[in-house]
Amino acid sequence: MGEIAYQHTGLASGRWDKMSFAEQMGNIGSEVSRALRWYGKNQVRYQSSFDRALELMDLSIEKAQNGAQLKELCRAREELCDYFNGNSWGSRPQTIQKYYDQFVSLVR
Repeated sequence: MGEIAYQHTGLASGRWDKMSFAEQMGNIGSEVSRALRWYGKNQVRYQSSFDRALELMDLSIEKAQNGAQLKELCRAREELCDYFNGNSWGSRPQTIQKYYDQFVSLVR
C-alpha cells in the first residue's frame, strides 16, 4: 500500500500531534468555514476545503487521546458529511459554524 498524499504535509508529519484538541478543532473549523462559504457557489473551492477539513479530522481521529475525543471527532465528521451530502439531519450552516467557533474561543 502506498503513502497517503496529504494536503497538509507539515501537519501530517508531526506538527498536528503537538496541537491541543481545541487547536486542532479550531483549524478544522477554518476549513469547514471555507467549505460552508463556497458550498453552492464555487464547486472547486468548496470541494478543496471540504477535503482538507476531512483530512484534518482524520489526522485527529488517528491520534485521538481518549474515547471522548474520538467520539466527538467521529460525530462531527459524520454531521459534516451528512450536511454536504443531502443533509438528511437538517443541519444549519450557522449551527455548524457555531460549533467550531467555540474551539477558537477556547484557544484565545
